[in-house]
Amino acid sequence: MDQVPPRTIDRFAGLLSFLIPGLGQVYQGRIVKGLLYLVCLYALFFYGMKLGSFKNVYLPTSDTSQNMFFTWKPLGDVENRLHFAGQFWIGVAAWPALIQYATFEKNEPRHKLLGTWQRAPEDDELNRLQRNGDKQWDLGWVYTVIAGVLNILVIYDAVAGPAVRESDKQKEPTAP
Repeated sequence: MDQVPPRTIDRFAGLLSFLIPGLGQVYQGRIVKGLLYLVCLYALFFYGMKLGSFKNVYLPTSDTSQNMFFTWKPLGDVENRLHFAGQFWIGVAAWPALIQYATFEKNEPRHKLLGTWQRAPEDDELNRLQRNGDKQWDLGWVYTVIAGVLNILVIYDAVAGPAVRESDKQKEPTAP
C-alpha cells in the first residue's frame, strides 16, 4: 500500500482566518465554507455588540498593581477583563479596542480616528449599561466571546487544510 503523503500545514491561511474569519478558507479555494464562516461569526459578533449597545468589546485601562497574575500591561488589563481574551480571536473586528487601549489619553474623551468605538466605557456608563440593560449587555459580551472562540476552530481548519479522502487506488484490496 502506498503511503499517504503527510498533510501540509498552511500557516498563511491560518493567519488570514485570524484576521478575518473564513478568509483562509477562501484563499484555499473553499469559498462557500469561508463565506459561511465569515457571515456566521461576524453576525454573532456584531449582534452581540448590538445587544451590548456597542460598548462591550474593550480593553480597560486599570491599575494593575492589585492583580494576582500579571502586574504589567497589556496582560494586566486582560486579567481585569478576561472577556477580551476570547473576543480577541475574532481578528480585526476587535483591533479597535487594542488601538483605543494603546492610545488611551485620560483627558481626551474621543480617539481622533475611532471616536469612542470600542473604547472602555466610563464607570458611570458601565454601571448604567449593566443596571438598565435587562441582561442584554451581559448576553452581548457572551455572544462576542463565543464568536471569538469559535474563530479559533476556523483558524485550525484553515491551518490543517481540507479533509481529503483516500482515493480508491490507495486502498489495499481486502482478502476474502
